[in-house]
Parts: sequence; structure tokens; C-alpha cells
Amino acid sequence: MSGSSSDAATPVYIDTTKASIARVYDAFLNGKDNYEIDREVLRRVQEVAPEAATLAVDNRNFLIRATRFVASQTGITQFLDCGSGLPTAENTHQVAQRINPDVRVVYVDNDPVVLAHGRALLEENDQTHFSAADIFKPQEILNDPVVRKHIDFSEPLALFQMGTLHHYNGASPTSAEIMAEYVEALPSGSFIGVSHFLDPETEEHSAIARRMEETFLHSPMGSGRFATRRELLGLFEGLELVEPGLVICANWWPDGPRLKELDAVSYCIAGAVARKP
Repeated sequence: MSGSSSDAATPVYIDTTKASIARVYDAFLNGKDNYEIDREVLRRVQEVAPEAATLAVDNRNFLIRATRFVASQTGITQFLDCGSGLPTAENTHQVAQRINPDVRVVYVDNDPVVLAHGRALLEENDQTHFSAADIFKPQEILNDPVVRKHIDFSEPLALFQMGTLHHYNGASPTSAEIMAEYVEALPSGSFIGVSHFLDPETEEHSAIARRMEETFLHSPMGSGRFATRRELLGLFEGLELVEPGLVICANWWPDGPRLKELDAVSYCIAGAVARKP
């Protein structure tokens, strides 16, 4: 990948010798806020899956469509977006507030590069806020002062974990236990959106998923697990899946008919939106 980077204006507390999840995603999306170590991850994954950048594109497009759905169809006016990453052209608050200007969005991310380069852009109006906290520690998020100030837990809200949980490397609690802790704190009528790398368990696509996983895990980023469909359904325990349920991101209410074939990697990232009864 060519693309420019912001190496010249690196804040002193950002370690450019280690890959960052947010910066790697930025590189996958052909952004500017990434460094050579992040582009190395992209190149390595592209060696085993040339269209690997499609993972990030499909994930971002799923986030946009899920946000539009929640903002336009559910009456929900507050979003808690875990793992915001770096701002792109269409962020959660921009998509939602275009539909309803009264929507409030709280972003959560503790990646230093997001704090340095992204925070101001994510907090571009009085209805958007940012908290620096660890999204894999639900109680830290749920009791965070910024979250508590701007999210009313007595009213339904939308909780997003888009492209985040596959970067969780802990053994305990599990990803499903982390999600269960979040879901327990949400009021009835809340919506939950999750996307995650997928091993489709098919002869055609499973091998490429596992090659990408092996490359991610042994890259300078060190994370990126591909889960099975059964594992991903465990993240939605006790919730009502919105049609069409858990599907590859590209097939979740696509924008119009599909005239082009999907890249193989599109079968390796899935998402769903669910409602808490």
C-alpha cells in the first residue's frame, strides 16, 4: 500500500514500533493516520488474502447500515459505540444525526492514536462525546463518568461492538461473558450491533479465514481471531436477532441489488443486530 502517513507529526507518547488496532484499520481503509508498522500488517495479510482490505470496508459499511436502521426504525436516540477507531468519512454520529439531529453518541476507545488524532473529530458537536476507557472491561465503561453523563440507562440505547471483539485475546472472561455483562446492564428495548471475523467453516473459504487469522496473530498487531458461526451466536445470548439474523456483513441489508461477485474475504466477516426483549 502506498498512502501517506502522519509520521512527521507523531505525538511523543505514541509508540510507532508497535502496531495499533485503530491504525491498522485505518491502513486497511486507505487512511492517513497510520505508520509503517501498521502498513506492514496490511501487507502481510494481503500476501495470504490479496483482497484483505475488503474486511475493513465490509465492516464499515455494515456499521453505517446498522446505524441507519437503528436511527430510522427503532426510535432510539442514544448510541454507545465501543472501539470507535479513527474517524472516517461516515462515522456513527454523522450517519445517525443526519436522520435525527437529536441523537447522542458516546464513543469509547483507549488507543493513544485515537486520543491524539481522532478525539476532536469525534466530538464535533454537542451531541457527540468521547471516553478513553477499555471496552473489554464492561464495568469500567458502564460506570464511566462520560458514559453516565450522556447515556440514560433508564431508556433504550444502541450498543455497538463493531470489529472489536475479534481483537480480544483474554481467556477469562470470554467474549461472550463480556457481551453478557454489557447486555445485562441495558434496558429492555435496547439494540446491540456486533461484527466479527468469521470462519465460515466451508471448504471454499475456511482456509483463507485461518490463513488470515494466523497472519494477524503473528503480525506486529498480535490479534484478530476468526470465530465460527456458533461462537458468534453465543454473543447474542438472550437477544432477539433482527432479520436477516447473523450473516456476512455484505449480506446484511445491502444497498440495492448485487451485480458484482463478492471477494472471498467478504465471507470471512459477519455481523448482526439484535434487540433485548
